[in-house]
Amino acid sequence: MKCVILDDEPLAVELLSKYISDTENLFLSFAGTDAFEAIQFIQKNEVDIIFLDVQMPELSGIQVLKILGNNYRVILTTAYTDYALEGYEYNITDYLLKPITYERFLKAIHKITTTNTASNQRTPAIDDGYIFIKTDSKMVKVNLNEILFVEGLKDYISIQTTKEKLITLQNLKTFEQHLPGQQFMRVHKSYIIALNKIDTIERNRIFIGTEVIPIGETYRDVFLNRIEGNKI
Repeated sequence: MKCVILDDEPLAVELLSKYISDTENLFLSFAGTDAFEAIQFIQKNEVDIIFLDVQMPELSGIQVLKILGNNYRVILTTAYTDYALEGYEYNITDYLLKPITYERFLKAIHKITTTNTASNQRTPAIDDGYIFIKTDSKMVKVNLNEILFVEGLKDYISIQTTKEKLITLQNLKTFEQHLPGQQFMRVHKSYIIALNKIDTIERNRIFIGTEVIPIGETYRDVFLNRIEGNKI
């Protein structure tokens, strides 16, 4: 699950980042202290869990919730209990009181994983490593391990495989929800790549065969952190 941390205390961000890193099936997509930057990231990317501090200087956690709406699984983090009731009005998943222990962190995650059927709902077209793509008047079976990258073209997407290029009527964000996150990653507002198909990375460019994929500034740090984990 893709996680976002928003907290004005760098030490709190560092602690939650470590907890996420230490927990199986969690991936840190964004961590920061700037509320506006976090909101922008969340609105542009697929996010599963938001760890949200309540008291922050620019915008409070409650104000952030009002901006984002109720479409996210939110875990509030704060040193104060006063805001718990108001937070639950926004359908938050849990409320973590600082200092947060790893044990309590895991309990909050467990609340999500035990009731979370999103992973099954978000990949309805995938079964045993393939997906069906509707193109023209037919459905084409595509093996996931054959996909090189996906490019967003307004209301259409172009799927480049090892065999062919397919065009289908769908937006990139919706299609991303049907791809396994451990295999694919958004690296630009217009591109999703297959991580295991990368040949080289040079500055802000990814080379997959003869194709050159730009790395968007918004996605750069998250992508490089992901790659760092596989570097020797």
